[in-house]
Amino acid sequence: MIEIKDLLFAYGKKSVFDNISLRLESGAVYGLLGENGVGKTTLLKIVSGLLRPTLGCCRVDGEECFDRAPSFLQSVFLLPDEVPLPDNATPDAFFNDLAPFYPKQSGEMLRNMAKELQVDTSVKFNVMSFGQQKKALLACAMALNTDYLLLDEPTNGLDIPSKADFRRLLSDRIGQGQTIVISTHQVKDVENLIDPIIIISNNSVLLNASVERITEKLYFEYGGEQHPEALYSEMMPGGYLNVLVNNGMGESQISIEGLFNAVLRNAATIKNIFD
Repeated sequence: MIEIKDLLFAYGKKSVFDNISLRLESGAVYGLLGENGVGKTTLLKIVSGLLRPTLGCCRVDGEECFDRAPSFLQSVFLLPDEVPLPDNATPDAFFNDLAPFYPKQSGEMLRNMAKELQVDTSVKFNVMSFGQQKKALLACAMALNTDYLLLDEPTNGLDIPSKADFRRLLSDRIGQGQTIVISTHQVKDVENLIDPIIIISNNSVLLNASVERITEKLYFEYGGEQHPEALYSEMMPGGYLNVLVNNGMGESQISIEGLFNAVLRNAATIKNIFD
C-alpha cells in the first residue's frame, strides 16, 4: 500500500503540493491524471524515493520512501517519460544491468513482453526509433516484476497499434497483485484500464475514487440534448455527452475525458459530492 499523509512539497518558493493525503491500495491500476505541470511526475518521484517531501510523509508498505531501504528499492520501479539511454546498449543489456537488484525479475517475461510489443531487444537503442525505444523500455520495466510499477506518460511516442498492445499487456497484469500507477494527460489512451482514478490540480487532490464509486455519484449521458445543469457537456456525434450528478439515474459507462473536464471545472462541487 502507498500512503501519503499531510504532504507538502515545493521547488524553492514554488508550491507543488499543499497538505495532500492519498491512500493507494495494493493490486490495482491507478490512473494519475492532471494537466501538464501540475505535479504528476513530482508525485511519482516522491513515491519512488527520489524526492524528499518538504513536510509530511510518503510510505510504501510502511517504509519511508526517501529512506530508500534495499527492501523498498527492490519493490518499486519508476519508468520516467524520458530515460537517458546508455551508448550502444541493447534493451537486453539494459535489463541485465538492472536485474540483480530486483529478485522477482524474469528474462522469460521480458521476451514475452517484447514479442507482444513487436520489438527486438537485441537491437541497440541508438538505431531504434523513439517508439521502438519506448516499447523496449516498457517491456523491461514490466519484466522487472516489482510490487509497485510507476509509469510516467507511458504512451508518449507509441503509435495506435502499439497503444492497444500496451493496454492489453497491462490488462493481463490486473489481478496478479501488482500495483501500477500510470501518470498521463492522454486520458483516452488508458480508458477502460485504470481503476481507481486520481485527478490532481492546483496543489491538491481533486478526486481519488474507484470507477464504481464515480458511476454511483455521477451519470454519463451519451447522445442526449445539452443539459444546463450538467457539470460538463461536450458535443459528440448524435448529440451531447453530459456529465450529471447521479440522482437515482442508475449505472452508466464512464467517460474518462468527460470526468476529467467535469472535475477540473467543478472542483468544489466534486469534493462535496464525493465527501
